[in-house]
Amino acid sequence: MRSRTSVLIHFLLLLILVVQVCRPVCVEVPSETEAVVGNPMKLTCIFCLKREEVSPITIVNWFYTPPGGKRVNILYYNELSQKENDRPRELESPLKGRLAWNGSRDMQELSIRILNVTVNDTGTYTCKVFRQFTFDFYSPSVNKTLDIHLAVKEEASEDTTAIYSEIMMYVLLVFLTFWLLVEMVYCYRKISKSDEQAQDTATNYLAIPSENKENLGVPVME
Repeated sequence: MRSRTSVLIHFLLLLILVVQVCRPVCVEVPSETEAVVGNPMKLTCIFCLKREEVSPITIVNWFYTPPGGKRVNILYYNELSQKENDRPRELESPLKGRLAWNGSRDMQELSIRILNVTVNDTGTYTCKVFRQFTFDFYSPSVNKTLDIHLAVKEEASEDTTAIYSEIMMYVLLVFLTFWLLVEMVYCYRKISKSDEQAQDTATNYLAIPSENKENLGVPVME
């Protein structure tokens, strides 16, 4: 009975560990701020829930402000009024028809994607999130505003991090190749030396006269 209890406890601990490892982790990462003409561009907006067991009502507004221009609402999402198969609504703006919702089902990621970037898409994009929580005695709310300053270029600029990573990769490859050659030479010399010692021992043994060979195995008596 005691062994069964111990096995059950260990199984429960392992199950808890697996659940902890498999549970998705929300991390609020910054969005990229450089886009290339003709390519898609993801504008990342993440608002993590501190208590995963609570399902709040979420309202999302995306705004676009061109350089020196007026801010316009480009996308609206109201979880309270949305039907099950409805998608966030694109509003009248220069980006209408080129926006795609890129949010997660649990409403922790509220990102959007520009499908075909143009030069005129340069500007500031604002992700504004409103959340309403419902508890037994009160209904608190929380807001978050995130600004993304997007710069659109004709061609992608060189990524210095990628260049340094590639250089380090080649350096590491050369070092490993050199180390492998040194190891091969060391092993070859060690094997050759062992073969030479074995050959010298055999040669010395053959050079001993027959009567001396017989005496080699006779112990010396006092």
